[in-house]
Amino acid sequence: MCADVVTAEKRSRMMATIRGKDTAVELAVRRQLHALGYRFRLHRGDLSGRPDIVLPRFRVAVFVHGCFWHRHRGCGYAATPKTRADFWQAKFEANVRRDALAVESLARAGWRVAILWECAIGPDGLEAANLARFRAWLEGQAAAPATSLLEIP
Repeated sequence: MCADVVTAEKRSRMMATIRGKDTAVELAVRRQLHALGYRFRLHRGDLSGRPDIVLPRFRVAVFVHGCFWHRHRGCGYAATPKTRADFWQAKFEANVRRDALAVESLARAGWRVAILWECAIGPDGLEAANLARFRAWLEGQAAAPATSLLEIP
């Protein structure tokens, strides 16, 4: 087992500052969507998984996932800590399981779901290509039939 480079108290303070909503990437996406004329609701508790952004007009729920916490496959941000690996593995598995159940529940209720990964979002929101892809899917203009799930990237 590898020792942590900071004290337990400092690590606790650091972990306490991690936000569950209104993160920088979420705010960037919200600003971008609003500037494009989309209107939405935030963190609707009546929907499974409490989506970060809900576009009722399109019946779309958007989750802005952090790559570390939600285990974005193949992403460098999704590294597993070396200390207490069993604890982290169980936590990550529970997060992924909960995410899958939320998406499944929303799809059964007739909602389309978009998952926007942290690594695809810059300080100004989604990059142009990803934004175009999201808008085409949102508006139902995607070349392929609109599916109930869109992941970017």
